[in-house]
Amino acid sequence: MENNNKNRHSIEARRRQRAENFRLNIAEGYDSEEYVDREPEEINSYSGQDVKEQIARESQKSLKKRQRAQKRELKARNRRNRRIFRIMWLISILLIGTMIATYLVTGMNDLLAINRTDNSKVAVTIPANPTLETVTAELVKNGVIDEPDYFKMFAGLTKSADGFAQGTYELSKNMDYQAILTNLQGKASRTDTVEVTIIEGMSVLEIADKLVEEKALGDKDKFLELCASDNFDDDFDFLKAIKNPGERYYKLEGYLYPDKYEFYQNDDPSSIIYKFLNNFESKLYEKQSFDGYEKLYSVHKMIEKTGTSYSLDQIMTIASIVQAEAANKEDMYYVSSIIHNRLSADDDMGVATLSLDSTKYYPYRSEESLPKTAGKNYKSRYDTYTQRGLPPGPICNPGNEAIKAALQPYETTYYYFCHDKDGQAYYASTIYEHEANLEYIE
Repeated sequence: MENNNKNRHSIEARRRQRAENFRLNIAEGYDSEEYVDREPEEINSYSGQDVKEQIARESQKSLKKRQRAQKRELKARNRRNRRIFRIMWLISILLIGTMIATYLVTGMNDLLAINRTDNSKVAVTIPANPTLETVTAELVKNGVIDEPDYFKMFAGLTKSADGFAQGTYELSKNMDYQAILTNLQGKASRTDTVEVTIIEGMSVLEIADKLVEEKALGDKDKFLELCASDNFDDDFDFLKAIKNPGERYYKLEGYLYPDKYEFYQNDDPSSIIYKFLNNFESKLYEKQSFDGYEKLYSVHKMIEKTGTSYSLDQIMTIASIVQAEAANKEDMYYVSSIIHNRLSADDDMGVATLSLDSTKYYPYRSEESLPKTAGKNYKSRYDTYTQRGLPPGPICNPGNEAIKAALQPYETTYYYFCHDKDGQAYYASTIYEHEANLEYIE
């Protein structure tokens, strides 16, 4: 029993010794004050804050890992997309290149008419006020071209998009673009022509009506406007020499030479007038026979040769009156004689004015032809019953014989003339003889 107690005491002593040693070891490793003052969390390495930071670090690592994976995936996708884009780009370039090449080859073939072997003729009718669009449509419709867009591009590049005129043109189906444009913008291939005969003595107004009737002229108002203008003076000296254009109704009256003409349907008024004036100019200088002269002379030369004091314009005015008043060729020379005699007569001879019926209502033919707008008291500036001397200009467009009669009147003492209903002429030197003639023919 005693031994058991001793053993217990011995074991207890050893335990106390171990506990004491443990405390000593702790004291040696830490300063007691420092240990006491230290915050609890600093002692515990596994506090809540450390856990949070650890979780945050782990999350950040995971996020970076995912971002790196996404970047790798994005780069891989971009590489795939670039490869696909390059393939599609190459395919597009090939397709576009093929299309452009096809368009160019097809267009060039059409431009040069390489594949158009049909040389048959076709009539292409261009409408009024044509545009490049309407012209192109007509060419396609008639089988003259196959590529309208290419044709319009060519016309634009060659500055040929304008200058088309209404009309019917004969074209070959194997023409190239340049030949087509040349034919359409010229007039050599037009087939819609009309023949118009202008009779001696027709006035500007009557000529305009005739041209409209024959479908040669579409714009009568423009034609009359041009006939009253100075637009042609720079091209024709005989027009530039006219001294009193402001006194005239139509400056070109007398110079639209009567003849047979060929015009295009609905022709340009300016082109029509140029044809008339060019013809007059050629006749003016054309040599012909004159009474009393063995050599041939032109009208222009005969004015110089006869030494007349009248200008060409005054001769044309006399010729127009002769044309309007005379019944036939022989009568022309007598009427011309009477006009010349009156123009040079003394005032005391009682013939101070020409007193010619043909001038009274000009530019209209007679009182019946006056427009309603003229009114009952219409007075013409050309009326030789009230105006002394020659009227301001010609009253119609005379023919060659009337012009010759104006240049070479018969030598007579007549101052009066009249005609019966059959055109028989009666001449008189005095007013008494003239009144007797008037009584006779009534």
